Order: sequence, then C-alpha cells, then structure tokens
Amino acid sequence: MEIEFRSLEDVQWRVGEDDDGSFAGYACRYGKKDSYGTTFHPGVFRKGLDKQDYALLFMHSPFQPVGTFRAEERNDHLWIEGRYDDTAAGRDARVMARSGSARELSVGFVRTDLPDWKKLYEMEEEARKEALENIRSARLVEVSQITARMAAVPGSKLKTVRSALGDLYAEVDAPTIADRIREEQERRAAEAEQEQRMEERARRAAWLRLTTVGGA
Repeated sequence: MEIEFRSLEDVQWRVGEDDDGSFAGYACRYGKKDSYGTTFHPGVFRKGLDKQDYALLFMHSPFQPVGTFRAEERNDHLWIEGRYDDTAAGRDARVMARSGSARELSVGFVRTDLPDWKKLYEMEEEARKEALENIRSARLVEVSQITARMAAVPGSKLKTVRSALGDLYAEVDAPTIADRIREEQERRAAEAEQEQRMEERARRAAWLRLTTVGGA
C-alpha cells in the first residue's frame, strides 16, 4: 500500500465563527487536474469511506491530530464536517485556519484502482499513463490542515516512522509504484545491454576463429 497526498488549489472550507470549533467544506474536488497531473473522478471514494470519525491532522503528522471529522462523497466533491479538539494544538490550528496562515487542506489516501505494478509495467506507455493519471477508486486515510502554499512536492511520500496509522507510514524508504516501474525499466535495459555485448563478443570470437582457420 502506498499512501499519497493531494492539495488542490480550489478546495474551499470554512471554520465556524462561534466557540464550538466546527469546520466544514470541500476536501477534494472531482474532475479537475491537480498540480500532480492527476484527476479525481466522481465516485472515487464511494467504497473507501468509513462511517466513523477520521482524524484531522496538521501537516500530515500522525503525531499531531487537531480534530475529527466525518466525510461524505457528493457528486463533484468530497465533503467533510467536523470539530477541532479542545486542546492547545486544536485551538492553535483553528486560529491559523481563520487567520489564513494554515488555511489549506490536503487529503491522504491509498489508491485501490491500480493493478500490480508489474502489470502496470507491461502496459503500453499510453495506457499506463492514463491509469496513473486518473484516480477512480481510493480509500481515504486522513485529511490534513496545511500551512498556506506548503503543499507536498508532487509525487512525494510522507517520510516518518511507524505510527498509530500502522504500516501505511512504516516503510520510510519503500519504493513507490513509479519507483518500481523505473527500476524495472532500468533492470531490463541493463539486461538487454549485457545480452547485446555478449552477442557482439560471440560474433567477434566466431570471426576470429574463421580468420585463424582461413589463415592456416
């Protein structure tokens, strides 16, 4: 399982003006290509949402929950409603959301629409590109409040140790699907190059034998 993160520029959410610490809004918009070059499609979380509360994290840190929320998939977006924790971290996150210093949301999810990476590798390049760039089924893991203009670098993974979220965060340097495909391409290219060198050596050896026999 490979956890991925997306921060969309047109995500909108609001924080309640009263003291109950409530918030609500869009966590993910569908049908729009993001800065990662991927597009979430309607129904993407249809089978990947829990009916129980999710943790609202700060900067995707499993060690810094700041609230809880429930998620609902709608026609063109993922809608969330929740409340900040009545803790120092929760109160700080609420203040930062209202001030604008940490006003963005980012979703953490695991894709469930992709075949094994080896099957992806065997696809034609255009088909593989289409599969990777269109997210049609995924499981929501968490939503994070992140500081303004500090979205994760496209293609990056969270780098942290084992946590309450389990094995999703356990393998710090585990290769991504893209990493595995690239490694396989490099391995096969190296094998082909080695095979070509061996064939060339065999041809030269055969030519030398013929030359030696002819000279004799």
